[in-house]
Amino acid sequence: MFYNAKMANAQSGRRRPLTRLEQFIMDYVWEHPDCTAETCREGVAHARPLKDSTIRTILRNLEEKGYVSHEVSGRTYVYRAVETPRNIAVHAAQQLIDRFCGGSVEEFLVGLVDNQVLAPKELRRLAEKIAVRKKERRQGVPADKGKKT
Repeated sequence: MFYNAKMANAQSGRRRPLTRLEQFIMDYVWEHPDCTAETCREGVAHARPLKDSTIRTILRNLEEKGYVSHEVSGRTYVYRAVETPRNIAVHAAQQLIDRFCGGSVEEFLVGLVDNQVLAPKELRRLAEKIAVRKKERRQGVPADKGKKT
């Protein structure tokens, strides 16, 4: 059974944001489920050599923030991401929408178009994908079984 010290924090959607180094380690954990601190340290060493104690501290912080959980295998902690990168991004976007756009998704999307982050053509394409997802849901197709983009 995987253990998460801050499961209530994770479920509330009010996680503290990731630092750049935590994001770097999370990317490894997402790509390598069921990793240990040692495999994580070895796996990131080519890009960023870190001490064993640093990796362990980061993983502990990620667990306290609700991003990872662990299970004990013998004397070794085995880590796994609590949610997918997409779900974490959704939570972060929701916080931005709530904080800066008064909770208005429309205001957020219009801002993305106005600031040329999202082209009108992309917005139309997204609207079509959303329509397909709605149809799939009505037909009982789980959202994660739909086509990825």
